[in-house]
Amino acid sequence: MKILDKYIIKSFMITFTTVFVILFFIFVLQGIWLFIAELAGKDLDFLTIVKFLTFYAPTIVPMVLPLSVLLASIMTFGSFAENYEFAAMKSSGISLQRAMKMLTITIGILAFVSFFFANNVIPDAQFRFINLRKNIVQQKPAMAITEGQFNMIGTSNIKVDKKSGDNGEILEGVTMHVKNNNMGLGANTIIKAKSGLLTSEDDSNYLQLELYDGHYYEDIHPKNYEDRKKVPFAKSSFKKYVINIDLTKLNQAEIDDGNITSEKMLTVPELKYTIDSLQKSYSKDVVSYAENLASRNDNIFRRRINTNTTVQNKSNKKAPEDVVSIFSQTELKQILETAKSVVTSNEFSVHSNKQDLETKSKNISNHWMAIHEKFVIAFSCLLMFFIGAPLGAIIRKGGLGLPIVFAMLIFISFHFINTFGRKLAQEDTIPPFLGAWMSSFIMTPFAIILTYRATNDIGLMINFDWLTEPFKNLINKINKSNDDNN
Repeated sequence: MKILDKYIIKSFMITFTTVFVILFFIFVLQGIWLFIAELAGKDLDFLTIVKFLTFYAPTIVPMVLPLSVLLASIMTFGSFAENYEFAAMKSSGISLQRAMKMLTITIGILAFVSFFFANNVIPDAQFRFINLRKNIVQQKPAMAITEGQFNMIGTSNIKVDKKSGDNGEILEGVTMHVKNNNMGLGANTIIKAKSGLLTSEDDSNYLQLELYDGHYYEDIHPKNYEDRKKVPFAKSSFKKYVINIDLTKLNQAEIDDGNITSEKMLTVPELKYTIDSLQKSYSKDVVSYAENLASRNDNIFRRRINTNTTVQNKSNKKAPEDVVSIFSQTELKQILETAKSVVTSNEFSVHSNKQDLETKSKNISNHWMAIHEKFVIAFSCLLMFFIGAPLGAIIRKGGLGLPIVFAMLIFISFHFINTFGRKLAQEDTIPPFLGAWMSSFIMTPFAIILTYRATNDIGLMINFDWLTEPFKNLINKINKSNDDNN
């Protein structure tokens, strides 16, 4: 390796390390703010908080790493151009491609390391992160509930006036609002109790909430609209009421605009194995649902054919062209009611099976997305380098001024497109491959154009004369024609 290559790599790595540490610290602070409700006022020891942040920190690397590469590339090559170091290189016969050669290899190694990190370190960190949060809740059950405010747990909102006991497990003044998903009517059950007790077991995924001396209010929603205006409700009292709270509901949190889900905790081989199992289960369910629906309808048709045959045998006549005529009005009414019931039942079955299959299809798409995202992280490092390095050479500005503006605009666009594609893929609107790679496909031509223009000293301005010239010629011809007519 020549002295020049060592100098370029050293300059880049110093800038990259500085930027990465600063951005990493900023995103960690964002994580603290994100989980401040779980950390503040919970009587957690310092070691537990350090573990909490340590297991969370790897999940922000996919955000910080590409941005650091982009900003460091713009700053480094912008500084070279601003200080006329590129001019000195070119006067010595060293082109921009040659100056970027060894640094490109370095970024390639960084991309490989980032893939290894995304495939092995992040899944393990998220698994430990989830289990740590679960253990904290099990050891300190009252951590799930903050005193004096409503806390969303599963489908319920819980509020307590006061907590006491060694771990805050003794509750006073408990109010619960239980949501009802039916017809979008919102919360229709309210439970109020004078006191309560939170208990849990180490090997259990549930918290047990025991309420004492309370009342239970439930809204009733009749089918008749006129009856709804009366706002009926049911009320009962209890001495003891036990509620089980699923801890897995507490372990779902927003991180980097995505939910912590099981596929995020798997490596590529584990994801492929899981996808194969899910796909086989999905195909089996499709066949099973179709066969059940066909079998049920076939049985109904067979019973109706047997009934028709019996009627025909009794009459000893040839079946008329109008089959309806062999039934009485009462029988026709029963047949229509039966048909209506069958159609309603089939419609409900199809709708229910459709929702189940859509959920399973989305789950498969999420697993495919998890595989592609591991490769996207590696590719994004190369992509950001080939955008940042030529852009820095073109704008000829180093430092923390203009490079930060360009870096933030580019990365925000990249992240927005990536989030947009991921959301579409998670909803099974577009294929997972396209959703994961959408931002890369859109930004890659931009990187190619910048690299081409930087290596050929063309600059950042793009000539659109080839596009506007035909319109100018057309307007000139029209004006000339009007002048001749006048």
